[in-house]
Order: sequence, then C-alpha cells, then structure tokens
Amino acid sequence: MNKANLFYAQSGGVTSVINASACGVIETARKHKDKIGTVYAGRNGIVGALKEELINTNKESARSIAALRSTPAGAFGSCRYKLKSYAEHKQEYERLMDVFYAHNIKYFLYNGGGDSQDTANKLSKLSIDKGFPIKCIGIPKTVDNDLPKTDNCPGFGSVAKYVAVSIREAGLDVASMSESSTKVFVLEVMGRHAGWIAGASGLASEHEGDAPHIILFPEIAFNKKNFLAKVRTSVKKFGYCAIVVSEGAQYRDGRFLAETGGKDAFGHSQLGGVAPFVANMIKESLGYKYHWAVADYLQRSARHVAAATDVEQAYAVGKAAVEFALKGKNAVMPIIIRGKGQRYTWSIGEAKLSDVANIEKKMPRNYISKDGFHITERAKKYFSPLIKGEDYPPYKNGLPRYARLKNILTKKKLEPWKQT
Repeated sequence: MNKANLFYAQSGGVTSVINASACGVIETARKHKDKIGTVYAGRNGIVGALKEELINTNKESARSIAALRSTPAGAFGSCRYKLKSYAEHKQEYERLMDVFYAHNIKYFLYNGGGDSQDTANKLSKLSIDKGFPIKCIGIPKTVDNDLPKTDNCPGFGSVAKYVAVSIREAGLDVASMSESSTKVFVLEVMGRHAGWIAGASGLASEHEGDAPHIILFPEIAFNKKNFLAKVRTSVKKFGYCAIVVSEGAQYRDGRFLAETGGKDAFGHSQLGGVAPFVANMIKESLGYKYHWAVADYLQRSARHVAAATDVEQAYAVGKAAVEFALKGKNAVMPIIIRGKGQRYTWSIGEAKLSDVANIEKKMPRNYISKDGFHITERAKKYFSPLIKGEDYPPYKNGLPRYARLKNILTKKKLEPWKQT
C-alpha cells in the first residue's frame, strides 16, 4: 500500500520566519519516511492545491531545506484566498478533495493566520462529513500577533525586534538634527485591529526622553486634541518627538485614520498612508518640520535582524504540526505556552481550530499606559523575551545568503481547474 503524502502551504502575508516553519515540517516529515511518502508544497498557497500545482519538496536537498530556516518570505509562494462555506463554494472543496485523492494526500498542513485556520477548519469538517481520511493541522503565523489561545505568534517577535531597533536608531538621528531641522518623525507599522507591533516599539524607550514618545494603537480611539498636546509637550521637553503609529489607528466611531475605501481579498478595509496623514496634521497645527517612514514589507522580511526566540518557535510549530498529524489529531493547531516562572520558558501545546479561526486577540488595556500613548511595564515584560537573541543568516559578499529552491512541480493527474 502506498504511503500517505503530506500537503503543506503558506498563506497570507509572509514573515521573516515562516520558512523556518516550513523547514520544521519538511525535516520532521523526512524523519518519518516509513509513514510519509512525498511532502508536497502548494505553489502560492491553497491556490496551488486548487490548480494542482504541487511542488515536490522531496526533490530538494537536505542542505537546501535546512537553509529555509534562515530565509525570509514564502519559499513556495503564498496567497490571499479565502474559502467561503461549502454551501457557497461547493466546487472548490470538491476540487481540493479530488486533488488530495489523486495524489494520495492524507495530511493537510496550513501555515497562516486566522483566515487560514478557518480554511483548515472548514476542510477538516468537510473531510469528516464526506468520510475522506485527511488530517488537517493549522500552523500559526502572523506578524500581527492576534491569534487567540497561543501566547504569541511566530513571525511577531522578529517584527517586534525590527520595529524597536528602527525607532531607536531613527530617534537618535532625529535627536541629532532637532535643534535646527526635523523635530517630528513618524513611523507607520502594521496592525489592522491589534496594536501589538506598535506596542513592541515601546521597548526602545528605556529612559525618559527615549524614542518613541508617542504610540498610536488601534485599541485606543484617536483624539486629535490630546494627541497634538502630547506632541507639543514632547518637543518642548525633549527637543523632538518620535511617533509610532499602527496602520489601524482609528477614531472613536471605528473609522480608520488611513482608510482608502477599498477592500482586500479577505474583505478587510484597505489601509495605507497613516504616517503622512499624521505628519501633515502636526505640520498644519503646530508647524514643526517632519519626516515620516512606512515600515511596510521591510518589517516582516527583515531576516537579518530576526529574533532567535522567534526562529526557534517557528521551527517548533512546524515540527509539532507533523507530529500531531502522525498521532491522528485533526482540526488542531500547535500553540506556544509561556512558562510561569521569572525566567522566560515556553513549550508547545495545542488548540482547536474552531477556537482560533476568525478571532482577533487585541492588546489588553493594562498593556497600554493610562493616557493611551505608550506601554506599561506589564507590556514590556510580555514583549521583552520575544525579541531576545540573534540568529543571523549566513553572509556572502557582504549580503545575506538565502535559500533558492528548485520548486519542481509534480505531474498533474486531473483536468485544469476552472474557477467559477
């Protein structure tokens, strides 16, 4: 009897450590050759399964797979594609089942955020209803750190480190020029509804006067009067003001400061441009010279400054996902559990996909200062261990050396997929 095959796919916005999870999946699967035949990776996420574009990772050398651990972005391609209910998209689900059946795929591992866990959960339910023997395991990934049940999300720690480093360095730059030039610097970071990334920038502020002086969270309704007063006070007291603003900063009525009116593939409001919006507001009201920057893809792709803790955890959840599948578990996701002692420790646990899918975990109010413009000591204790340690990629000719896979597709067995 043919050994069962495994399908792995990456979904949503990629991170600097999602490939470490892929590495954990593939290396662990290769240790169980008696139970797992071929490890397929979806070319561009779940879309690869629908199109029957399955990358045969068995064709890659052990050295290339190991190099994934220190390579950013999605080595197999990702996608923003949300599967609706079976009733709405029956043909898509049936197509997935056909592909899995044709290639003897009995394990489905989906590496992504809340929407991705929803997809894995829906597929799991359908497989049970239809009697198709496939184990669906979610693998957590999101820079937003907004998945419930897990203490933190792989991908977040490295973004947190990048943002804290960036605002500290930019703050020193602005402080140097503030006497006769720039007095305000605004850094825009990711975070649609949860301010975890913006909050982590507060780690850079160790002494009074250190950047950032102001953090704008999605969880705290934006008040223009209070904000401008805080900026004025900062410039008067420290000579300059460094601000970190989450892309999801919003007014009390829920409108985003930077809402463009468009929608992305998941139906979320399209955001962009909150940094220049805030900077212009300051210029018009207070007259200060400013500069602004948008961290954008840089924050999530910066593998050269990844946190060692984050890399280790990303690999661990990939490894655990394979082990869960081989134990016959279904519709679950490995999670990170924080130890209770003073010294930071963590372990791997599990959560039901139904308890994770489409649920956003926001910053607790006690992590945000009373005035709503910074973080508390409690927050610093949470963030600090997640950015600890350095895990530099190998360098060649002064630049990081990243994995380059062959990504050989397996031969198709079905008719082309016709998207409806």
